[in-house]
Amino acid sequence: MLVAGGTSGIGLAVARAFANEGATVVVCGSGQAGVDAVSGAPGLVARVCDVTDRAAVAELFGWVTAEYGGLDILVNSAGLNVGNRMMANIAPEDFDRVLAVNTTGVFNCIHAALPGMRSRGEGLIVNVVSLAGRRVMELAGLPYCVSKFATSALGTFVGIEEAKNGIRVTNVYPGETNTPLVDKRPTPTPPEKRAQMVQPEDIAECVVMVAKLPARAVVPELIITPPHMMVG
Repeated sequence: MLVAGGTSGIGLAVARAFANEGATVVVCGSGQAGVDAVSGAPGLVARVCDVTDRAAVAELFGWVTAEYGGLDILVNSAGLNVGNRMMANIAPEDFDRVLAVNTTGVFNCIHAALPGMRSRGEGLIVNVVSLAGRRVMELAGLPYCVSKFATSALGTFVGIEEAKNGIRVTNVYPGETNTPLVDKRPTPTPPEKRAQMVQPEDIAECVVMVAKLPARAVVPELIITPPHMMVG
């Protein structure tokens, strides 16, 4: 399996959870420092890859196929946010960068994974979206909400299109989660508030559960949120 954005936060928790289940897990991150930090961790193989670089993504997926014979599970967890995130103060280049990683990066990875999954007639794609991809949230900011709504649509569309090919797609919508993205908020979040959030390990358990289901069972959407963010 491959976890894009697997060197920190939710992606790293998912990678560790699958490694604990005995899976061979390749993780990729955009920076060498993050890759070095997890290199050598039990069950994890780490590679540098910027998911916005389509050629680099193609090279990574080609390497995974050559090294491991193919890809059965793809988890898209690469994502970012920026501090100045309102329409009143967003820099256009920051808007572009958030969409490039959060949406186009997911497209690039899915596009690279599908040919191999189609040829085998099976596969699982899990997209870590956000509750901000279902409800516009001022705290999450403009570019993040826009990117996550787009990513939600991307995953849903691919799930519908590829079901006939044996490929399952699950969009996971976490509420507030204690990850490094919280550090990007304009106002610092106190430790007691972070303790009340969903933790990355909680989401990892859900992803493992989805992966263990038989091929006849598809989970198109999964919401996991702390009690203070309940939605109806």
